[in-house]
Amino acid sequence: MPTYEYKCLECDIQFEKFQGITAPPLEECPECNGKVKRLIGAGAGLIFKGSGFYTTDYRSEGYKKSAEKDKNASSDKSDKSKNNDKKEKKTDTSSESKTKSSDSD
Repeated sequence: MPTYEYKCLECDIQFEKFQGITAPPLEECPECNGKVKRLIGAGAGLIFKGSGFYTTDYRSEGYKKSAEKDKNASSDKSDKSKNNDKKEKKTDTSSESKTKSSDSD
């Protein structure tokens, strides 16, 4: 529900009233019972709090669990491929050294 600003045309006081959108505007001043005019206000605006407002922020628990499993599975695969690369490099260097030593003989 928005907060509306009003100004009394007789006593010049300004006040705010918390009303529903469908509620009719006030017509009488609470101080002097004179006529009031509703002012155009800027409003409170939007306030964003938290990490963000994306569809991924409000996913179900089942989705989050499966995404975590996928993440863990992909990190396991990348770890295995890194280990395989290290093994290949070690075997490559050893075969090169044997070839060099046999060439020098």
